[in-house]
Amino acid sequence: MSEPTGAARPDETPETITGGGAGPGQPEGVPGTDGDGPPGQRRSGLRDPQRAVRGLGAGTLALEALVLLLAIQPIRVVGGDLGGPALAAVVTLAVLAALLAGLMRRPWAWQAGTVLQGLLLLSGLLHWALFALGVIFALVWAYALHVRRVILG
Repeated sequence: MSEPTGAARPDETPETITGGGAGPGQPEGVPGTDGDGPPGQRRSGLRDPQRAVRGLGAGTLALEALVLLLAIQPIRVVGGDLGGPALAAVVTLAVLAALLAGLMRRPWAWQAGTVLQGLLLLSGLLHWALFALGVIFALVWAYALHVRRVILG
């Protein structure tokens, strides 16, 4: 009869079960391996965490720009009159989101993205559907900020 996977045998210590220390192909004493590095710091498993997080932010903003532009016609058909100021706000916010997506390398881009979400929420004063989009994208942006904080610390 075989043991269930993951069950410890009496002759195994926790280190031999989990691999304690550097894994196969990882030398001891190299920062970032399981056996070394600052205590309490988790490795993300990403080769370039900064780049991955920038990609997350840029992708989120690019998706927001696309959705804003594509939402113009459905808002006009379903939600009633989308006046000139509301249309100008949608186009302006979409252009700003697309520009910010390309500027995610800048240190201030994450704060500017947060301001953009606030502006989208405020555009809800012009049309209720813009407020709904603002809430959705504010939640998505908050999640992106959370992932950034988890990965980069």
